[in-house]
Amino acid sequence: MKSFVFTVTDPEGFHARPAGLLVKEVKKYPCTTTLVKGDKHVNASKMFAIMGLGIKNGDTITILTEGEQEAEAAAALEAFLKENL
Repeated sequence: MKSFVFTVTDPEGFHARPAGLLVKEVKKYPCTTTLVKGDKHVNASKMFAIMGLGIKNGDTITILTEGEQEAEAAAALEAFLKENL
């Protein structure tokens, strides 16, 4: 299992556009990807689950990848988040 922590810096937080783009990025990899905010864990391939977390500017989230290509997925998702949020 690979994981990393990310702090959202986008003034609008994690709204529909970046959530949809994240889901597309997650689906490129065969591993299981989980997004964690506080004590809530959601499947990062489900846009409405991500939106349900209500991630705002300044919130810290954790991304967990587990399974085939987990290291590649974690690196790509971290780069994606830094570029887009």
